[in-house]
Amino acid sequence: MSVSDKPRAAVRYAPGDGETRPWGSWEVLAIGEGYAVKRIVVNPDQRLSLQYHHHRSERWTIVAGTGEVQVDEELFVVQRGDHVHIPILARHRLRNHGDEPLVLVEVQMGEVVDEADIVRLSDDYGR
Repeated sequence: MSVSDKPRAAVRYAPGDGETRPWGSWEVLAIGEGYAVKRIVVNPDQRLSLQYHHHRSERWTIVAGTGEVQVDEELFVVQRGDHVHIPILARHRLRNHGDEPLVLVEVQMGEVVDEADIVRLSDDYGR
């Protein structure tokens, strides 16, 4: 297979896409072949579902607030300026344990980049 025959990565976001969720909100800032960049806001005392992805890895950069991250069995505290790498298939979750919104920039990279690639293992909101 030549480079030109390689299957193209599927990105199913558009800049400006976003949603309000029970824990906060997300918005797509940029997309390209095989990647998407999102701004995620987690409200105080809220957390994302414990989840993993089949088709993408993620890199988080914390830009405001403080929280706790779980990646597989590891737990650690994060604050502004910290970076987190989440490999494909790693179970992960983020919790805002501060009094202010926790804001991060998330770079998703993979063969399929969209909201359908979320497998929830545990969720505070019954999704």
